[in-house]
Amino acid sequence: MKIYSWNVNGIRAIKRKGFLDWMVEEQPDIIGLQETKIQDEQISDDLRDIEGYKSYFSFAERKGYSGVALYTKKEPISVRHGLGIERFDKEGRVLMAEYPEFTLLNVYFPNGKRNKTRLKYKLDFYDDILDFCEGLRKKGQELIIFGDYNTAHHEIDLKNPRANEDTSGFLPIEREWFDKLLKYGYLDTYRYFYPDKVEYSWWSYRTRARERNAGWRIDYHFVSEGLAEKIKDAEIMTDVMGSDHCPVTLELELS
Repeated sequence: MKIYSWNVNGIRAIKRKGFLDWMVEEQPDIIGLQETKIQDEQISDDLRDIEGYKSYFSFAERKGYSGVALYTKKEPISVRHGLGIERFDKEGRVLMAEYPEFTLLNVYFPNGKRNKTRLKYKLDFYDDILDFCEGLRKKGQELIIFGDYNTAHHEIDLKNPRANEDTSGFLPIEREWFDKLLKYGYLDTYRYFYPDKVEYSWWSYRTRARERNAGWRIDYHFVSEGLAEKIKDAEIMTDVMGSDHCPVTLELELS
């Protein structure tokens, strides 16, 4: 089973750049999209009903902002929208789907660069989603938490770490949360397979960073440790264009 994650920076924009053809060619078993920037009434039939897939969407109250989507070949046992916390759920940041072997969360984590208020919002979101996930684990569920985390964990995960030490997305307090995630027994699946490989998943449009490969790795699949024996590979699809992010993948071997 292959599970993809992709911040598309607008699902209608990515559709104009060949997303539907890419889906037909790539055939992910599950794909979660972040930053869809769409409302329910704006979803065209060809986006809602891709052949062979069930689709689910969560929307922000604010138009043209945030939002996540999930396309899955196998129908989930259940689907949940949000964490049950209104100030986060109104931004349409979480879709959870339960399957027999695992529960996945497709998450668009907040960006903290705007101001101190948004940074606190981001850090609060980090803490609350970890509490939420730990509640699921206590019920015996194995988790896959994927999406745009909006933080690079280590210096290897961005081109210019020294220049960004005081920038949200690489602040010590944000990176410490990732350390906590690992201590709780979650695995960064890409680093599990490629501890020293330098690849990025996001590049700023403003500085034409992709042409210079001056990027950040901020898109992840984390899994609970009970799934460690089932993960077979992870990939950052740097050759896939259409957004300022590229897709990242996780391959599982399920019995």
